[in-house]
Amino acid sequence: MKKTFVLDTNVLLHDPSAMLKFEDNDIILPIAIIEELDRFKKQPELTGRNARQSSRILDGLSQQGQLTAGIPINGGGSIKVALCHGETLEKLPLELEGDKGDNAILAVALEAKSHCNCPVVLVSKDTNLRIKANALGLAAADYEADKVDLDELYTGMVEVMVETDKIEEFFQQGKITLDRELFPNQALTLIDIANPSHTALGIVDETSSKIVSPIPIPQGGISRINPRNREQKFAFEFLLRDRISLVTLVGKAGTGKTLLAIAAGLHQVADQRIYNRLLISRPVVPMGKDIGYLPGDVQEKLTPWMQPLYDNFDLIFGTQDTSHKPKHWRRGHEELIGMGLLQIEPLTYIRGRTIPKQFLIVDEAQNLSPHEVKTILTRAGEGTKVVLTGDPEQIDNPYVDAASNGLIYVVERFKHEPLAAHITLSKGERSSLAERAAILL
Repeated sequence: MKKTFVLDTNVLLHDPSAMLKFEDNDIILPIAIIEELDRFKKQPELTGRNARQSSRILDGLSQQGQLTAGIPINGGGSIKVALCHGETLEKLPLELEGDKGDNAILAVALEAKSHCNCPVVLVSKDTNLRIKANALGLAAADYEADKVDLDELYTGMVEVMVETDKIEEFFQQGKITLDRELFPNQALTLIDIANPSHTALGIVDETSSKIVSPIPIPQGGISRINPRNREQKFAFEFLLRDRISLVTLVGKAGTGKTLLAIAAGLHQVADQRIYNRLLISRPVVPMGKDIGYLPGDVQEKLTPWMQPLYDNFDLIFGTQDTSHKPKHWRRGHEELIGMGLLQIEPLTYIRGRTIPKQFLIVDEAQNLSPHEVKTILTRAGEGTKVVLTGDPEQIDNPYVDAASNGLIYVVERFKHEPLAAHITLSKGERSSLAERAAILL
């Protein structure tokens, strides 16, 4: 049955093309949205870009006819800009009276419901607005076009029961074939049916037809870091394979996502010289005051945001204690920056660049939208490897959630691609306290 969807502003700020993705249904955009888009268009970064893009789409549609009368779109639906009539606003409860944007949107949805013979649904990413709509008897829903079911999220790993002779063949030849459907670069644990304690670790090759042995980790580790569990071994495997251009590492705090990525990047930049530079970036999404409130120049402002990265470098170089160092002594990451082998910067400066032959780590990628992740991945030049790390349960960006952030979106979209690999890290290795806190709190 055909439906009418009334969109909130935050849907367009999340995905400017959302208004074109409702197939043969009718879309109503309250006039208050246009005013809010005009207010948001001057904001920096993604919010401003999406507001401007939404306005451009509507401007293009307006060339085809009167928006208040409805413009047909591909698929059989239409887009209409609806005015908010005062008499409808007056019918709202006393607590919702006034010309506040949300209330104007509710009024338009109520008016559409009173005149339309089909179901009317308010679509908003604002939980409170959906609650208010429900209280007024309106159907309300979140915008879920790019959401991923977290319960079904691809983990990158699978356990396979095999016969004893298969495991023996794998140890002798370093590869086997299995008659089952697998993803490219999937991490396997082969378990002996006769003796479950007899296991072997393997990797599905890029053709999904063979299981091959992992790369052996040197005795001294990778940049002095040794994997502590099976998941970390698989993570190092994908981080060190040249043919894999995109690696996603998902896990709770303390599982080693960032540390493993930095260790592998340092090894391939400083030791093996496979890449020209290790470039590390993270979104500047505040949990308190924004970067503009911090004192100093850009580098000084960035220090609090990048300190978690510096902590990882101190762990790798063994420079946590600096109290007894000479006055002009510099930390390991400062030496690498001086040599041009390391660059640490916010994502603000990524857009518009071309990044060739670099090992690019994007930390805290759960705070990025699918559009932002697309922007980053399309910056990768020839020979560049991109690593996205993050925890979907620790999101500070108000425009994404655990099921709609860019990191999770990439994991699902790239699981069939031979050039990509993914591992979900679940075991915390930071400390017993950190592990218990992640579980209990």
